[in-house]
Amino acid sequence: MSESTLEMTTEMTQKDLDQLSINTLRFLAVDAVEKANSGHPGAPLGCAPIAYLLFTKFMKYDPREPKWSDRDRFVLSNGHASALLYGALHLAGYDLPMDQLEQFRQWGSHTPGHPEYGETAGVEVTTGPLGQGLAEAVGLAIAEKHLSAIFNQAGDTSSGYNSHTPVNHFTYVLCGDGDLMEGVSHESCSLAGTLSLGKLIVLYDDNLISLDGPTELSFTEDVTKRFEAYHWHVQMVDDGNDLVGLEKAIQAAKAETTKPSLIRVRTVIGYGSPKAGTSKVHGEALGAENVKATKKNLGFPEDKSFYVPEEAAAHWAKCIEKGKQEREAWETKFAAYKKAYPKLGSEYDRTTSMKLAEGWEKEIPVFPTEKPIATRNAGQTVMNAIAKVVPELFGGAADLTSSTKTIFKDSLSFHVDPKGRNVFFGVREFAMMAAVNGIAAHGGLIPFGSTFFTFSDYCRSALRMGALQSSHSLYIFTHDSIGLGEDGPTHQPIEQLMSLRAIPQMTDFRPADANETAVCWQLALERHTACFMALSRQDLPVLDNDKYKVHERARKGAYVLEEFGKDIILVATGSEVELIMKAAEELKASGILATVVSMPSFAVFEEQDEAYKMSIFPHSVPKISVEAGATMGWWRYIGRDGIAVGLDRFGASAPGKVAMEKLGISVPVVVDHAKKLVKK
Repeated sequence: MSESTLEMTTEMTQKDLDQLSINTLRFLAVDAVEKANSGHPGAPLGCAPIAYLLFTKFMKYDPREPKWSDRDRFVLSNGHASALLYGALHLAGYDLPMDQLEQFRQWGSHTPGHPEYGETAGVEVTTGPLGQGLAEAVGLAIAEKHLSAIFNQAGDTSSGYNSHTPVNHFTYVLCGDGDLMEGVSHESCSLAGTLSLGKLIVLYDDNLISLDGPTELSFTEDVTKRFEAYHWHVQMVDDGNDLVGLEKAIQAAKAETTKPSLIRVRTVIGYGSPKAGTSKVHGEALGAENVKATKKNLGFPEDKSFYVPEEAAAHWAKCIEKGKQEREAWETKFAAYKKAYPKLGSEYDRTTSMKLAEGWEKEIPVFPTEKPIATRNAGQTVMNAIAKVVPELFGGAADLTSSTKTIFKDSLSFHVDPKGRNVFFGVREFAMMAAVNGIAAHGGLIPFGSTFFTFSDYCRSALRMGALQSSHSLYIFTHDSIGLGEDGPTHQPIEQLMSLRAIPQMTDFRPADANETAVCWQLALERHTACFMALSRQDLPVLDNDKYKVHERARKGAYVLEEFGKDIILVATGSEVELIMKAAEELKASGILATVVSMPSFAVFEEQDEAYKMSIFPHSVPKISVEAGATMGWWRYIGRDGIAVGLDRFGASAPGKVAMEKLGISVPVVVDHAKKLVKK
């Protein structure tokens, strides 16, 4: 484009500049995929106009301050199209230089194959497993709605914020057919409609192609009617290159504040390429000749790779100044807000900085020993004891609040009043935990979701994603073993505990009693990472905190409860700690002196120094582990010659105590094993 052309002031000139800027984005993505010989060029070619409009005309963000709390959030749910996002972030002024685009999908780059939170500035959540980005975006929108209800003090924020409304931003999502096929999209979008998330705007890349071929092979539902049934606002843009139509649709979506919005955009996958409109352009590089042909078709220089024309660069660069002005205007208004509402302003600063209130831990209760208490009930007591000093704690259950005991007694439902801290997620375990990850990624809140432990299987991919992102997500599971009783093997977790311990960057907690539960809650709030708790349905005796120093010693993940001697070490978690305490007393009566170890967290214990670890599990002392679940993994602590008492079969329907006894989780079994092991 010549300089004289740029000096023209006609509408066509703006169209030319728009098109040049869009094509620049398209070919940064194409060239990145081509150089890597790996990736997905089809979606970037088809969706570049959508990304261009969002980043240059609609979204509120400052690329030089990517964590500004009131920025709009953008989620690329179809994360295989990551090259599109990286190109947009580069052009818009984020800290993602060209050499990073040239290292797409390579070791050590900040441009991995799918967007990863924490790896690349501007990536709000990790996406890739289809449907989860959309579900996390629901969490982002939940967080915005709750925080705006808490902190905004006056005025209608639908058309802009004033000095009394520090929280007012949108969540934008780009998704594809694969996202909408995944079951988690049904769960999460149904929830979004029920919760009236009016600041959630989803643009659906409706290109009629999936990896296996035309979507008519597998996906023929009426998406418009589906989302209307979810209580969404739905629009259709017939041509993904129609910037005017797209702009009108996005404006209409922003104006609809009572419903989330879906904009169906009919695009052509691989637009402009010889493979356009086919599955062949979905998941593989175009090839050198096809790249040249595509550039020729779209009027772009054929012989240049990673090329950004000066005009396009200057046009995209306006995002930097625009973002700076928007952020500075917000900061000025927020300064006025803090003068008008000093307590709220201070609380906003604290929570968005993800700092706990000074002295909050003083409210954590110490439980008396008079009567047994289920650790799920202890968890509820802890939650409500700290509710006022940790107001950022926020969440709910998958239609099991009365069973998981995860409810704030002095708060309303979020659905009834967005100030409410209790979210009724419905029977949507996967969407719940994915939304929890999104809430955590948003900032300002510490979210949790809860269900029965066996249903962690429904949630597992979201749990893995939370750990991968190091989200401060809390996953609360109850009914943690065969001790739950009569519901039987479908509801009795066996392999789940070890399975979740195997997830990197995940912290496990299975407390032995109410006081350990209090410690686990404190650790979970202090650790900025994904954590899960496995809590009991059955009542358990309370350990004497004065005698055992539980609140102090359990913080190391494993600690000695009783030390009669070093003939043998008995170690257990959760409800089985009571069992080994009784076994140790019986062994003492028969002349065998045992050390009793409670191990509420493998992950926390592994963080201790080697000297401490050896003090708990010294060599040459025989060891027995007891846990009402899969035994895999225990030999790391008990050694090859140790005995792992557990379950490597499914449970049975019977009262909890009967099930434990019949399946070999009992004092006599442990005592018998210990005698044989010591004798050996």
